[in-house]
Amino acid sequence: MQEYILKSEEVNFMLGRIELDSKSMMQPFFKAETSRSADFCFGNVYMWDKRYEQSAAPFGGRLLTRLIRNGEPCFAYPIGSGELRPVISEMQRICREENIRLRICGITEEHREELERSFGGELELYEDRDCSDYIYSAEKLSSYPGKALHAKKNFCNRFERENDWHFEVLTAENAPECVRMLDEWTADGAERLTEDVRYEHEAILRGFEHYDELELFGGALYSGERLVGFSMGELLGNDTFCTHFEKAYTDVNGAYPMLCRELVRAVCERYPEVRCVNREDDMGHEALRKSKLSYKPEYILMKYIAIWKD
Repeated sequence: MQEYILKSEEVNFMLGRIELDSKSMMQPFFKAETSRSADFCFGNVYMWDKRYEQSAAPFGGRLLTRLIRNGEPCFAYPIGSGELRPVISEMQRICREENIRLRICGITEEHREELERSFGGELELYEDRDCSDYIYSAEKLSSYPGKALHAKKNFCNRFERENDWHFEVLTAENAPECVRMLDEWTADGAERLTEDVRYEHEAILRGFEHYDELELFGGALYSGERLVGFSMGELLGNDTFCTHFEKAYTDVNGAYPMLCRELVRAVCERYPEVRCVNREDDMGHEALRKSKLSYKPEYILMKYIAIWKD
């Protein structure tokens, strides 16, 4: 990816690739952002960088981030407290140099309103349903109350009856087991591997490799001595935990609902301020969408794409 010198008087360094040490630059922007969008977790951004080839720099009180999405260059919505028009103008300058149209992704409802106030008829906005996040009540995921979640509770009850089980918080000691399970899970489905699965495999490995530096939190579910599932994520904003990855053996009845429940319980014990869980998007996969809807989200955090008309 080509790199650019930003033209703002405030910065005169490269729009550079995201590395571990980019965290100190990006984290203040993410912490100040009030949205529950999964786009605003540094761990998430870093782990998926092999896929999105991101580069970023502060620009006039905003975070300017460029990436590749579905094979096309675009920009993330420039979060921050600075004036919006200068950073959009910088994006347009870069696009003019490449003779491409400006596209901005990861736009939440609040961002959409801000863009429309500032630019109105200069852009076209489209719903990005496949990349919209599922937001759940942490309290409900930790107990599966009521009729709507009765099936999930039944799966957990069956798992508890059929297994001598325990749940452990992820540490350096049990992480290698999770990596072996991931490799096995990927190898068993090698003939069905999609580009999404390959990138996900790489992202999970990056997460384990830099687990502490990224401030991730996760857990492992066991039946006896056998690891049957693991999950991990990170804090997002003031009251939300974002679950990035969740892997379990499908031949173990109830492993997935049980893993979800136990991780949320561990999260709420470690972080009492957590009220919501973001289980991220469905990437447009029908089976994944059906699964995420079956956990009864409180709402779907809609995202949009903006494309400049000129």
